[in-house]
Amino acid sequence: MSFARALPPIRPEAEHTLPELVDTPIERPLPWPQRVWQQAWLRKAVILLALALLWELIARWQDNDLLLPTFAQTALAFVDGIAGGELLLRARASLVLLLQGYLLGILAAFVLTTLAVSTQIGRDLLATLTSMFNPLPAIALLPLALLWFGLGQGSLVFVLVHSVLWPLALATFAGFQAVPETLRMAGRNYGLRGIRYVLLILVPSALPAIISGLKIGWAFAWRTLIAAELVFGVSSGKGGLGWYIFQNRNELYTDKVFAGLVMVILIGLLVETVVFQTLEKLTVRRWGTVR
Repeated sequence: MSFARALPPIRPEAEHTLPELVDTPIERPLPWPQRVWQQAWLRKAVILLALALLWELIARWQDNDLLLPTFAQTALAFVDGIAGGELLLRARASLVLLLQGYLLGILAAFVLTTLAVSTQIGRDLLATLTSMFNPLPAIALLPLALLWFGLGQGSLVFVLVHSVLWPLALATFAGFQAVPETLRMAGRNYGLRGIRYVLLILVPSALPAIISGLKIGWAFAWRTLIAAELVFGVSSGKGGLGWYIFQNRNELYTDKVFAGLVMVILIGLLVETVVFQTLEKLTVRRWGTVR
């Protein structure tokens, strides 16, 4: 058998002209149930309703309001707390305090990371401090903070700064290190140095990592504040949502305890879905750096 006979036959070239799509729609609309189900808020609302129904059923089956009030009782206590203004006042006190510690933590993290990207001793300092203090729970420092700053807001602000500073500094520094060398060289060619180099080159490029650090720092600060207010409230007899929860627990108002917890969760969801998602839409999503 020769080699030429083993080759497959060559088919002649052919070009087929397809008919134009005149009456056929290019897009086919989805059925309305499927279009409605595409809405994320509706799916989340269904999940919340299912959880509320499950809570109601378990509470009715358990039949002990002192241990687990029903969802309806908790909702009534929550509405009463809002209408009476006590929950709003407690939430306002917690948020004002949280904002002070959060902003101070952001400022300290920015100073540390700026020093770290500028000098070798700054990098060593950041690496050493984060290795030492990042694993340390902020609430463990509260007794020491009470000793140093007394029964005032200074002790709570101290632990809030600790809970925000280290995760935000680590995330920001990791974002700075991931900035492409091309952008760094472009900034240096434009004569940018020092703080202008950080603000105009590093911060915009590392903004996705910075926003992630801000989210982590917010979550750490929020849970630390609620836990710290329990101890702080016991000592001083006043406080925010943490003290509201602890006080009602001592008075065996379990429905109000759950109402306070619901308020903590709602504030967390509000900050996550409104503040941070809006920030992402206006910056990193708009710039196309994240999807």
